Amino acid sequence: MTDYGERVALVTGGLRGIGRGIAERLLAEGMQVYLTDIESEETAAELMSGIEGKATYLKQNVIEEAQWQSVIGEIKTAAGRLDCLVNNAGVDCVGPVEELTYESWRRIMSVNVDGVFLGIKTSAPLLAETGQGTPAGSSIINISSVMGKVGYIDTSAYNTSKGAVTLMSKALGVEFATKRTPIRVNSLHPGFVQTPLLDTGMNRMVAEGLAEKPEDLKGMIAQATPMGRIADTSEIAACAWFLASDDSSYMTGSELVVDGGWTAQ
Repeated sequence: MTDYGERVALVTGGLRGIGRGIAERLLAEGMQVYLTDIESEETAAELMSGIEGKATYLKQNVIEEAQWQSVIGEIKTAAGRLDCLVNNAGVDCVGPVEELTYESWRRIMSVNVDGVFLGIKTSAPLLAETGQGTPAGSSIINISSVMGKVGYIDTSAYNTSKGAVTLMSKALGVEFATKRTPIRVNSLHPGFVQTPLLDTGMNRMVAEGLAEKPEDLKGMIAQATPMGRIADTSEIAACAWFLASDDSSYMTGSELVVDGGWTAQ
């Protein structure tokens, strides 16, 4: 079996939700994990309960290129390598297109698209250097969404941002492979997952009078999903681990959809 003890991963938006689940799974598989988020060191220390002393936290705003350079520099100095980048940090934006402000549109594109671009651009040299010494090369996992594959009501900004992540993954997967740069790039497309982000969206819809309580909305989502339930973060993390591991050595520019059958209907 492959020993992943020397391998290093970076997970953005890693304090909560899917990012936290992925960080925990990579740690369980033996990898050294750096996770970043926008929270203060004090808040991060509280949120890292259970993985403190195992993962390393670095404060980062993914839309700031200088902060990306600092994070990658710290990892290179401390670990000397980077085997896996998980671009997970993201925000949502909901509403009819005629009511969206340009400011909210630019914010979601900045975080969800620019943040992914900056992460790949900044980390690629270290990923390529590391990938030369591993059988399957290094891995970039871009967290897209089922909303990056299909359209949906009142989510045009989010759809657009995640669609961009999907095509960026394909383009760079082809680019690196064709140039024989040892970096694989794939996108991971979760369906509805039980996370703080989902709860925020449900609470907002209740406040807008679209339902009496969040549980009603979650029930509707479960009914609309062939498997009849919302996913747990561990189920998304398991698929991220597959993409991070050597088991996905022949995958690049691919989409891995994990949605309980939602987009298959």
